[in-house]
Amino acid sequence: MDNLQIATPEIFLLAATCAVLVVGLFTQAKSNTVYWLSQLTLVITLIMSLTQIGDDATTGFSGAYTVDSLSASLKSWVLIIAIGIFLYSRDYVGSRKIARSEYFVLGLFAVSGMMIMVSATHMLTVYLGLELLALSQYAMVALHRDNSEASEAAMKYFVLGALASGMLLYGMSMIYGATGSLNLNVIGDILAGNSESMSAERTIGARFGLTFLIVGIAFKLGAVPFHMWVPDVYEGAPTSVTMFISTAPKIAAFAMLIRLLVGGLETLHADWQQMLAIMAALSMVVGNLIAIAQTNIKRMLAYSTISHVGFLLMGIVGTTAEGYSASMFYAITYAFTTLAAFGVLLAVSREGFEADQLSDLAGLGKRNVLLATVMMLAMISLAGVPPAVGFYAKLSVLQAAVGAGFTWLAILGVIMSVIGAFYYLRIIKLMFFDDPTDTAEVRPAGDVSAVLAINGAAVLALGIAPGIIMSACIAAFG
Repeated sequence: MDNLQIATPEIFLLAATCAVLVVGLFTQAKSNTVYWLSQLTLVITLIMSLTQIGDDATTGFSGAYTVDSLSASLKSWVLIIAIGIFLYSRDYVGSRKIARSEYFVLGLFAVSGMMIMVSATHMLTVYLGLELLALSQYAMVALHRDNSEASEAAMKYFVLGALASGMLLYGMSMIYGATGSLNLNVIGDILAGNSESMSAERTIGARFGLTFLIVGIAFKLGAVPFHMWVPDVYEGAPTSVTMFISTAPKIAAFAMLIRLLVGGLETLHADWQQMLAIMAALSMVVGNLIAIAQTNIKRMLAYSTISHVGFLLMGIVGTTAEGYSASMFYAITYAFTTLAAFGVLLAVSREGFEADQLSDLAGLGKRNVLLATVMMLAMISLAGVPPAVGFYAKLSVLQAAVGAGFTWLAILGVIMSVIGAFYYLRIIKLMFFDDPTDTAEVRPAGDVSAVLAINGAAVLALGIAPGIIMSACIAAFG
């Protein structure tokens, strides 16, 4: 019974998703029934997850699943962002040849996978959640069946994703061979020297497996040098799917990183710390420098994502509770800032027109002041300019890196932030100082405009009062 109680939100979400799937078979393509049922499912699941915040850590399913302050907080944020994604995507998906009900159903299955990843404390549970998320995303990228670019992007994503999953599984099998367990808590105890069976040869085997784990995780995060799928998938996928891939799954990937490296393999931190530091440095340099040359805004945001993954890893490199809290704060704030940016792109797009070029945003300030203002707040946050929340997020991970002795990495991060500000501020210049190239009216639905305004205001307000989220992040690792 305890097992069922700790997994109540996930069980409800999966059952409701199956019900929504069946309802979708009997509704018309243009109907909003599936959309409203999906939103209702997410809201109820969110309420269930919020009730778990503050509870004592509870483990069930023979140690394979844990509900603690970390999982409860991250699940709540994943669900909040998913609600925003579905709202922003509603009109976009409805006006195109995209399977409408399938988009929302696959999105719900992907959210289920993310929630499982966040609570997983067993390698098989981690893999189960990851593949549920990944398979849903592969299908979502290919939903626009008449679009050759979407089909090509889905194929690339599938092939490279399968390679990453293979690497991850191979690493897990090596660690199992070395420790004799797949339970992350047991693995942590064995590697800490609490087992007489842990010989020097077995420790080497665990380190070998760790390397493959890092490769698999880096693929999923989009960290350099395993980032090759990110720009092509972001550009080729429908914008609503690109928004989905670039937001909530980053929070789930962060949780997977923490569960595997900190929860199970913290004893080997001297090994994975160096690998993450190198990937963080490469991601910041490659992401920021290549983003400058992009004219497609989705491709630019893809390289921006790669650079932000570098900052996210920087906090984990610190191997301290403060560093982990800073990275958690970074993952959450990056997700809802990016959500605002893509929400504006979807609002500007219309049937027969994709707002995917930088020039498509020219003069947006004269066409719709609200959308231009929200996009401006998102851009200054991603650039790390105060008082937006992105400034405090970057400051937190930089402090964690300096505190851990990685001053060179923090200095590189500051330099790359200055360089990256160029392509973010260029968008603001286009929106407010250039003449519009498109004179069509931009008037999103009232509820979309209202939520976008709240989203933009949150980016600003949380920069002024970051303690609202940061206190929960600190409590998660307290």
